[in-house]
Amino acid sequence: MSLAALPLTIIPFILYNLLALMGIDLNGSLVGDGITMMSGGVWKLTWGDLLLLIGIVVLFIEIVKATYTGTASMIDHGLSMVVFIAFLVQFLLVSQAATSVFFLLLMVALIDVIAGFTIGIRVAKRDIGFGGGDQ
Repeated sequence: MSLAALPLTIIPFILYNLLALMGIDLNGSLVGDGITMMSGGVWKLTWGDLLLLIGIVVLFIEIVKATYTGTASMIDHGLSMVVFIAFLVQFLLVSQAATSVFFLLLMVALIDVIAGFTIGIRVAKRDIGFGGGDQ
């Protein structure tokens, strides 16, 4: 199995669990009291914000990966479903996962699953030539 078949949504899942095990507050700032902007406002980048940023970047990569066809792509879609189920089970059963950050990462995993299958079907349809003129 190639690395292309591994769903990258596992990265924020693992990172969230590592931070939770270490007892790091997801609302805690990464840069002390924050960064003062030119407007005078203070921007605080939190651990949760960083996890969400990683999740969004990973989702983009997964959507690009969904445009490829082949065995690795099929395995990736299946494993993405497994990662989503792991997110869902943890969200429902583990108290440390009952946060907005984890819920949004759960939604990233769900979008990865839906987009992966939708794009995969669309690309396969185009490659095979089915569907006639509905392009």
